[in-house]
Amino acid sequence: MNIKVFEVNLLQENCYIVSDDTHEAIIIDCGAYYESERKAITDYLRSQELKPVHLLCTHGHFDHTFGNNTIYEEYGLKPEIHTGDASLIEDLTRQCNEMGIPYPWATPPLGHLLTDGETITFGHYQLKVLHTPGHSKGSVVFYCQEESIAFTGDTLFRMSVGRTDLEGGSWKELIQSLQTKIALLPGNTIAYPGHGPKTIIGEEVSMNPYFR
Repeated sequence: MNIKVFEVNLLQENCYIVSDDTHEAIIIDCGAYYESERKAITDYLRSQELKPVHLLCTHGHFDHTFGNNTIYEEYGLKPEIHTGDASLIEDLTRQCNEMGIPYPWATPPLGHLLTDGETITFGHYQLKVLHTPGHSKGSVVFYCQEESIAFTGDTLFRMSVGRTDLEGGSWKELIQSLQTKIALLPGNTIAYPGHGPKTIIGEEVSMNPYFR
């Protein structure tokens, strides 16, 4: 695999920094809340001499977007998110207040609004955006065909799936997303989820009970 995936575990949430030999990088789901978590991300970017070119969000829930302001302040990148979750990410302070979590930072302005089927480019690679509503209205998966990897956010976990009882959630839509988007990916695709360990799509389709 020529692409490099660096995983940072933040409050049991997975943030990914993906790069290649051009030193361009993308950041997926920057859920860094504490200063030490934010520093771990920026330290890695500096130590590897990486140039972040996209700040991507698989969805708009607070635990996946806490640290977006740091990336915006350090690198000028605005969060890119599907249109279905634009209002969630714009109202991050409200989300945190409802959960009893202090959020003393300014929310960065929205960047590009993602649409199903479009491609995100960095370095030598492309990520295809797959709209997978269910966990939230604007949940997406980022799929790299060249390297057979997918960043599934909270749509798919190892032998499980994301909850649907939060704002914008729909069990019917989640099952449909699994069957019409996730299950159609090649079986050897490695899935990097928003929480927990990575998995393989073929194993999920055959053994994850939510695909049946």
